[in-house]
Amino acid sequence: MCYVIITCRSMLWTLLSITSFMMLLAAVTSPHWLIGYSRHSGLSATRVRNSTVADDSEDAYNPTLGLFNRCLKLMQFRIVPKRENCAAFVTDFLMPDEEFPNAWKASLVFFSLAGVLLLFTSIAAVLSLCVRTACGKSVFTLSGLMQSVAGLMCILGLVVFPAGWGSAKVRGYCGDRAGAFDMDNCQLGWSFFLCVVGTLLTFMCSLLSVKADSATSSHKVEEEVLEGKNLICVL
Repeated sequence: MCYVIITCRSMLWTLLSITSFMMLLAAVTSPHWLIGYSRHSGLSATRVRNSTVADDSEDAYNPTLGLFNRCLKLMQFRIVPKRENCAAFVTDFLMPDEEFPNAWKASLVFFSLAGVLLLFTSIAAVLSLCVRTACGKSVFTLSGLMQSVAGLMCILGLVVFPAGWGSAKVRGYCGDRAGAFDMDNCQLGWSFFLCVVGTLLTFMCSLLSVKADSATSSHKVEEEVLEGKNLICVL
């Protein structure tokens, strides 16, 4: 018989597990990891050296760069569009290092592995409402282990990411003096910080899974099961 057991800790763990997966997905797919220096729109973009001029100029903007995509304003028939043109700059995973940094390829691999693990834990978190064991092991324990591994993968991706700042692709956005772990005139975008928060949340979920496991096997839950209830809600 299937017992649906809902506790505050298990529900919190489920919601945070889904949230961490969504945060990682949003961070990796967004083109806002690096914010380039201010420039004028056009195919041959010129840098705006005076910040006052940059603020007053209508066509001045800051391009952004992601792990595999970017946002630019391209001049079309002498008309500068108000919206940025965002698209992927990666056409092949085996592109040269200068066009698609090898460090970013490694970051994508680490983040992809972490995303797969977090996807499984998110599904397991939802199923844990009525299924609490798998192959004789607690779903919470297995999910917590996978979340720990996913968090480590995210840390590796974040650490490797700055190693790719020395490529020609990044120098076109950040300046000629950009190098590994030196972004020159660029700034870190919100996508990077979102990934950091998602990584911390992943480790928090890993710790919370232990509390969720103990909450669903507490004495109060056992009493509810013995009374024959199928839907059990315990604070």
